[in-house]
Amino acid sequence: MDATAKSRFDLISEDLAEIINPELIETVLAEKRNLRVYWGDATRTATTGRPHTGYFLAAIKIAQLLAAGCEVVILLADIHGVLDNLKSPIELVENRAKYYRKIIESVLKSLGVSTEKLEFVLGSSYQKTPEYVMDVYRLSTLVSEHDARKAGAEVVKQSENAPLSSLLYPILQVLDEEHLKVDVQLGGMDQRKLFVAATEWLPKLGYRKRAHLITPLIGGLSGGKMSSSTQDGKIDLLDPPAIISKKIRKAEAVPTIVEDNGIIALVEYILLPAAALRGSREFRVDRKDADPLVYTDIKKLHEDYRNDILTPQLLKPSVAAGLISLMAPIQEEYQASPEWQEITLRGYPPPVVQKKPKKAKGKGTRHPGTKNVQREGKTPEP
Repeated sequence: MDATAKSRFDLISEDLAEIINPELIETVLAEKRNLRVYWGDATRTATTGRPHTGYFLAAIKIAQLLAAGCEVVILLADIHGVLDNLKSPIELVENRAKYYRKIIESVLKSLGVSTEKLEFVLGSSYQKTPEYVMDVYRLSTLVSEHDARKAGAEVVKQSENAPLSSLLYPILQVLDEEHLKVDVQLGGMDQRKLFVAATEWLPKLGYRKRAHLITPLIGGLSGGKMSSSTQDGKIDLLDPPAIISKKIRKAEAVPTIVEDNGIIALVEYILLPAAALRGSREFRVDRKDADPLVYTDIKKLHEDYRNDILTPQLLKPSVAAGLISLMAPIQEEYQASPEWQEITLRGYPPPVVQKKPKKAKGKGTRHPGTKNVQREGKTPEP
């Protein structure tokens, strides 16, 4: 690669956990062709639960890809949302897809990223065509139940008697790479098994294998990965400041332990990279009786946390303040858009609370007309 291709590759690979088949990316860059990348991994753009702060990680990567001259396609995976154990009921899919587009565009804009060069594609716009459906049939004859289940193990809800749709889910995601005509797919570490399957399955149909960019996973606030389906472990992108502060305050953060620490992960994967995109890569922790701690390098933050110089009590308010500031433009755009608010209501209607039927009250022994009632010292008249 020449110097220009090398600098583009460095930007494409920045802050990733892994790249599968990086040589495929190098070949495209050496040809001086724009890399075509799609983000549509099953657990993030399938239009199911409401997106959370973990989506900033992919948004930051998309900003880097655009800066590297890549063409970026964002798949709004409406059919995937139905296939995954009906997480997104059919009657809600259309509005949830609109909601996802609104929120993803707003997240990118909050980072200063222009969305004009992005291409949004609705899954159902091509996944119902004869060519695509025939490929689903063809691949279904070549992939075993075991392999389909293994590929989707981390991304599709598993159960003892799972619906057949859970086996089709990974087949569709693999075929998306061919039908979207991309060179690369972007996704989280929980997609790795599916990405490896894609490199094995597509050549069986005579299609070329693709490269895969894998981002780290952000830990949830209550342990495990951050997920749309875990309310206490995530911060919704439309949570108001008071709720953000409360969730951060209650989050698990063991003193001196950096590993699996969701609060530190928010700094490492969101707040520091977002600050870099805004022009100044630093994270500031204010202290009452001492100078503030200012971090431009996550390694120094890890070191101070392990040595108990940076404590959870110091760190949490600064993380909350950083998130509130980062998400403020999203909140403002939502509050100013009656259309977006209506889409939200239609896509995520409030749960219907079933009122308990009132228990019929007895009339009591003193109610006029009550018969055969004995009172102390009295007997009913005949």
